[in-house]
Amino acid sequence: MKYAILSDVHANLEAFQTVLDKCRELDVSSFVFLGDIVGYNANPRECLSLLRSLNVIAAVKGNHDEYASNGDEIMEGFNPHAREAVLWTQHQLTDDDKIFLQGLPMVSRIRGTQMTIVHATMDGPGAWGYIYDIHQAIDNFSYQSTQLCFCGHSHVPVTFCRKPFTMSKERLVEELKFWAAKDEEPAMGFNSDLADEIVLPIEPGCKYLINVGSVGQPRNRDPRASFAVYDSEAGIVTRYRLPYDLSVTQQKIRDCGLPERLATRLEHGM
Repeated sequence: MKYAILSDVHANLEAFQTVLDKCRELDVSSFVFLGDIVGYNANPRECLSLLRSLNVIAAVKGNHDEYASNGDEIMEGFNPHAREAVLWTQHQLTDDDKIFLQGLPMVSRIRGTQMTIVHATMDGPGAWGYIYDIHQAIDNFSYQSTQLCFCGHSHVPVTFCRKPFTMSKERLVEELKFWAAKDEEPAMGFNSDLADEIVLPIEPGCKYLINVGSVGQPRNRDPRASFAVYDSEAGIVTRYRLPYDLSVTQQKIRDCGLPERLATRLEHGM
């Protein structure tokens, strides 16, 4: 079975539609959502409606989903641009939209699979911490009972593998750096106008903590929409990077009167 793993759409309708077109091409049967369908961009209701129309077998709440639906106007820890976008989003959502977002869990273990999903971290999902390095990954692995854990929140694709315990001198937890594919130069093949993919084989006995990147606001200096597909029969997770017409998304942000920074950062993937 093929599962599309999506995270951090952030109301970017053009990127979301591009990803869903690819999912249809790949004959994806089920969708898994890692949180933050709203925030930053200009189509929160449309993206939420589109998400709810899919065969979503599991979804968790992101911090923007939380603040957009609970009426919090302080949003401690948010930068001013993020806060302004959430305040604007609160006025765009219906009561039913907010009830749906409020009802999402923080963590979900998906029945019948070896997948657990969380927006932030397993050890403190409501504290909205980030996983960037091995030390943070080790903390997460201590709470992870399934072979795969998918997370989002940082908008930066990163994967860690926990190997079976052995008496060897190998590091028990390591970052699989090929998954990030960041900081590339054009001479190395990076081209943000092209689609490409990165394949992660799932090895028996290993555990994986996988951040699939962001659909709607990447922050790894790659502006393309990022998501993954887990093929449980083939035993692989493939990360796709897709270009989309971000100029349309940028113009919508400006037309809504949202901060210019939210528009310009899209083209830089920052």
